[in-house]
Amino acid sequence: MHTALTIAGSDSSGGAGIQADLKTFAAHGVYGVSAITAVTAQNTLGVTSFEALSADLVAAQIEAVVSDIGVDAAKTGMLATAAIVEAVAAAVADLEIPWLVVDPVMIAKSGAALIDDEAVATMKTELLRRAFVVTPNIPEAEALSGTPIRTEADRHEAARRIASLGPAAVIITGGHLDSADIVDLLYDGARFTEFRTARVPGRSTHGTGCTFASAVTAHLALGRSLDEAIPLAQAYVAGAIRTAPALGKGHGPMNHFWNRTLY
Repeated sequence: MHTALTIAGSDSSGGAGIQADLKTFAAHGVYGVSAITAVTAQNTLGVTSFEALSADLVAAQIEAVVSDIGVDAAKTGMLATAAIVEAVAAAVADLEIPWLVVDPVMIAKSGAALIDDEAVATMKTELLRRAFVVTPNIPEAEALSGTPIRTEADRHEAARRIASLGPAAVIITGGHLDSADIVDLLYDGARFTEFRTARVPGRSTHGTGCTFASAVTAHLALGRSLDEAIPLAQAYVAGAIRTAPALGKGHGPMNHFWNRTLY
């Protein structure tokens, strides 16, 4: 059975983070293992509190699962401190973890900051060069590239700047853009490719970034290419939003098991 590792924070509401990643892996027929980096107290209205785990404990979790079970692909989510980022980057290199997807989680859907400035700087210098692909949304791409994104030319420039930090590819997701369709932009260091999908209306969008990145990770674990993985991940997220349960008073969770027979 194919396996995938998520290195991320725990979401007590179950809509994002470790919980969303493991649900997504399972929905794609991939066995998920995890390394928890932080514990959050949150619901659909926002994050009320969180506490990061020690970098040593994060590294120990990664080593434990990789040395025994092994992983076919991995992703990162919330990495709250520079020490955790450094530990993860070192583990990826030392354990030769393949197909690393970096979802540079910085701000929760409610607006709460989930990472400090030092951790962002360390991500840029230590982790991104270990990544196969990084999947920032527009605000995250602005933070990583140091450039505001107002036009499509800006998004292309941001992708180039992020690629210069070392990942093999960059996907700047388009959910934050004011457009009828969502256009995710892939840059592989040589070419730009747009992946367009209809925007699904509704408030059940908690964990969309985590879920998209973990779906891409699952497809990489299954042996698919990025060009194959991206539209499949888009379709999976769209279906999860479209069939979402009406839970919570804010940005509700998606339905991660909307079509378990899809793959």
